[in-house]
Amino acid sequence: MYVHEGFLGQRLRVIPRPAVRAAHDQPIVRRLLVTDVGYFPHAAQHGRVRAAGAPETIIIVCTDGAGWVEWGEHEPVRVARGSAAVLPSGVRHRYRADADDPWTIWWAHVTGSDVDDFIATIFADDRGPIVELHDVFAVVQSLEEAVSALEQDESLPMLLAASGAAWRMLAAITSSALRGTAATSDRIRHVQDYLRMNLDTQFSVPELAAMAGLSTSHFSALFRGSVGRSVKDYLKRLRSARARELLITTESTVSEIAQAVGYEDALYFSRQFRSINGVSPSEFRRQSASERLSPS
Repeated sequence: MYVHEGFLGQRLRVIPRPAVRAAHDQPIVRRLLVTDVGYFPHAAQHGRVRAAGAPETIIIVCTDGAGWVEWGEHEPVRVARGSAAVLPSGVRHRYRADADDPWTIWWAHVTGSDVDDFIATIFADDRGPIVELHDVFAVVQSLEEAVSALEQDESLPMLLAASGAAWRMLAAITSSALRGTAATSDRIRHVQDYLRMNLDTQFSVPELAAMAGLSTSHFSALFRGSVGRSVKDYLKRLRSARARELLITTESTVSEIAQAVGYEDALYFSRQFRSINGVSPSEFRRQSASERLSPS
């Protein structure tokens, strides 16, 4: 038998269902509403089975120990310290604390159209329900804010405060899902940092992949998944951003700026710059100068 709640030191808030139904008519919280939220420390024998799923999406963040989650027709997967389990509404699931090392968890039930958008992004590309978190502290802080708000009362201001905290929590989890594991993310971030500091250098994608210790195809896929753009498009936009800064803050010629951001051909640089900014480098400089001189 699983224990649902009653753990020493726990915190728990459940919004009455009539209040939940009323909140669905409110213009902001209906997009993201926290219906249940809590903290279970060292939750030995904790677990739940929901053959038809829950009406809400369930988020479980493990900060110590471990647990297990089974969802849909998938095999059970381990939830380790520093990871989150995301269980969409209406999907059969079972979860439990590890028998030998029971988890400590922060958790929430959330509903609303914004939740649907987060879920669609988290589960895109066949990603499963377990997300390795890149900033566990930020996620836990948001969940604690949601608990604290609802511990005060269930008024609309407190529901709004809990909704805002839950939005930040979901954004952090979704960001972690898109970035992949911490080890892979560190490799991609290392390449990003290197690109930003060496814009005047010519790169090939295979060279950058080798820097990350990955195959070219794997690196390209991970980079796009983490950053949202191809390597070449990301680099082009980095160079354009640096060029805009130089056009505003220096008297360097367009050719000199082209060289400074990695373009040997000033005409090619101008075409690339226009494709992003809609104007040539010279016109951008003139517009920027005019805006600075115009009275506010």
